[in-house]
Amino acid sequence: MRALKLSFFLFILAGSILTGNTVHGQATADSVRSAGDTVKKKTPFQPDPKKAGLYSALLPGSGQVYNRQYWKVPVVYAGLGAAAYFINFNYRNYNRYRTAYIATIDTDPNTISTEIYSSADLKQLQDQYKQWLDMTVLITSLGYMLQVMDAVVFAHLKNFDISPDISVRFKPMAMPNGGGGFGLAFQF
Repeated sequence: MRALKLSFFLFILAGSILTGNTVHGQATADSVRSAGDTVKKKTPFQPDPKKAGLYSALLPGSGQVYNRQYWKVPVVYAGLGAAAYFINFNYRNYNRYRTAYIATIDTDPNTISTEIYSSADLKQLQDQYKQWLDMTVLITSLGYMLQVMDAVVFAHLKNFDISPDISVRFKPMAMPNGGGGFGLAFQF
């Protein structure tokens, strides 16, 4: 029984050293409360990275709202608006020059092209707008993935400690896994 109590104490001691809590006798400072104590310790908001990524993937910008970074939502939608404009612009011009090119190389005498360009120029314009359309879709896809990754990364780093103290501290540590022993814990 005494060995069980000792191993339990060593387990609590090791856990408190690893998490940075202090142990006072049999109870930690957080577990000692009086009957009339109604003060609740407010924990900072820690978003779940999986939820932030899922929300942002389903509706662009909602992961940023979940992370409480409201100022990023207009940036995301301005990017989506610009992408939609350029996709539409390049798609309409691609179809316009494609139709005109097909009309110029068509052997049907009833088909008349209203464009002033030659068939070689129309082919070049068609290919150019097709290339720009493909690049716009690719950049839009990358922007979409970037806003999802932004939501996930900022959910992970929401409460990251950015204190100027980056020293290394060495602390002794009791090993709780049965056989006993001691170790050294590094705290950066």
